[in-house]
Amino acid sequence: MRNKFVKRAGILSLLFLIGVAGTRSAYAQDGVAELKVAADTLWVLITAFLVFWMNAGFGFVEAGFCRSKNAVNILGKNFVVFGLSSIAFFLTGFAIMFGDGNDFLGLHGWFLEGADNSPATDDYEGVYGSISWTGIPLLAKFFFQLVFAGTAATIVSGCVAERIHYKSYMVFTLILVGIFYPITGHWIWGGGWLANLSIGADAAGEGGTIFWDFAGSTVVHSIGGWAGLAGIILLGPRLGKYRPDGKVHAIPGHSMALAFLGGLILWLGWFGFNPGSTMAADAVSISHIVVTTNMSCAAGLLAATLTAWIWHGKPDFSMTVNGALAGLVAITAPCAFVNVWAAIVIGVIAGIIVVCSVTFFDRIKIDDPVGAVSVHLSNGIWGTLAVGIFATSGAPGGGPDGLLYGGGFSSLIAQAIGIVAVGAFTLGLSLVAWFIIKTTIGLRVSPEAESQGLDLSEMGMEAYSGDTVR
Repeated sequence: MRNKFVKRAGILSLLFLIGVAGTRSAYAQDGVAELKVAADTLWVLITAFLVFWMNAGFGFVEAGFCRSKNAVNILGKNFVVFGLSSIAFFLTGFAIMFGDGNDFLGLHGWFLEGADNSPATDDYEGVYGSISWTGIPLLAKFFFQLVFAGTAATIVSGCVAERIHYKSYMVFTLILVGIFYPITGHWIWGGGWLANLSIGADAAGEGGTIFWDFAGSTVVHSIGGWAGLAGIILLGPRLGKYRPDGKVHAIPGHSMALAFLGGLILWLGWFGFNPGSTMAADAVSISHIVVTTNMSCAAGLLAATLTAWIWHGKPDFSMTVNGALAGLVAITAPCAFVNVWAAIVIGVIAGIIVVCSVTFFDRIKIDDPVGAVSVHLSNGIWGTLAVGIFATSGAPGGGPDGLLYGGGFSSLIAQAIGIVAVGAFTLGLSLVAWFIIKTTIGLRVSPEAESQGLDLSEMGMEAYSGDTVR
C-alpha cells in the first residue's frame, strides 16, 4: 500500500514539475517576445529622434548657403515646419498613407482613430503591405513616419529660400504633408498600386516585380524635390541672380561654418533615416545598411569635390557638402538591397550628378539657392533607378534582383514607372497649389523686401546684431 502511495506521489510530483516547467517556459517565451518588442520600439524611436534632429542640419545648411540677411527666416521655416507637419500628419496624413482604402489612398483611421499601444489595428496597412509586420506599438510607427514626412517639407524650404513669404511656405507645408506626400506614400509604402506592380510576371501572374524604395529616395526626397521645383518655377529667380546678358551671377552663402555643421548633422541623421527603416532591431540588416549608407556618402562627397575641382578649378566646399548629401539621398532607396561595392559606385555617380545638375539648373534659370533640387530630386531619381540596376536578393533586405544580378529589365522598368508617376503627380498638383497660394495670399515678397532681407521684412529681427552685409 505504501509502495502504491509512494508511486502515485512520485507520478503526481513529476506531473507537477512538468507543469511548472511548462508554465516557466511559457512565461519565458512571453518574456522574450516582450523584450523583442521593447528592443524594436527603442530602436525605432531612437532612429526617429535622429531623423528629427535632421531639421537642425537642414536649417544650418540652408542658412549657411544663403545670405545673412535671410538667416532668421530660413531658420524659422526649418523650426516651424515640424510643428506644422505634426498637426497635418496627425489629422490626415497618416490615415491617407497607411489607412485601409484602395490602391490610390487610405480611407480609414483618420486622426489616428483606434490608435492605442497595440502593434496595429484593423484600420491600418503599411510598409510593403502591412504595418503590422513589426510588432512595435502603432504610435511608435506614427512618430517614425512623421519625421519622414517633415523631412520632405523641409527640403522645399531650401528650394524657395530668400524670396518667399513666410506664411505662404507654411500653408504649402500643410498641403504637402497633409495630402500630397501621403497619397504617393500610400502608393509605395501603404499597400497601394506601386507596391502591387507585377512587371515581368509570367502567364500565371508569378515572378513579377514591384516598385522598391527601402527608405525614401522617391517617397521622401524626390517628392520634396518635385514640390520645391514647382515653387521655384512659380516664384522665379532671386533679384540679380541672372544678368541681362544671360550670365549667372553667383550669390555666395554667408557662413560655410554653418554649412559644415549642418552637413555633419545630416550625415549623422541618416544613420537613423536608413537603418531605422528596418523598424526592428535586426542586427544584420542594421549593420549592413549603416555601412552602405556611409560608403555612399563618402564616395559622393569625394566625387563631387573632385568633379568641381576639375570643372571649376577649385575644390568648392559647398559642392563637397552637397556631394555628401547627394550620396546619402541616392543610397536611401537601395541601402538594404545592394552590396557595399555597389553603394560606393552609387555614391560616386551621385557626386558627379549633383555638380552637373547644379550647373544645368543654373543654365535654364532655375534658381535653387542651396542646390536642394540637385541633391534631393536629381539624386532621388538616380537612387531609385539604382535599385533596378544593383539590387540583389542575396542582400539583407531581400529585395529584387536588378539588371546586374540576372533580373533583366523588369525591376528597372518598375522603378522608372514609379519615378514618372510620383513625379507627374507631385509636380502637377504642387504647381496648382503654389498657383492658388500665389493668387490668394501671395507668394513672393516685394523687391524692396527682398533687397532689405527677409529677416527684417518678414521676421522683424536680424540673425546678427548690426548686420550690414549684402
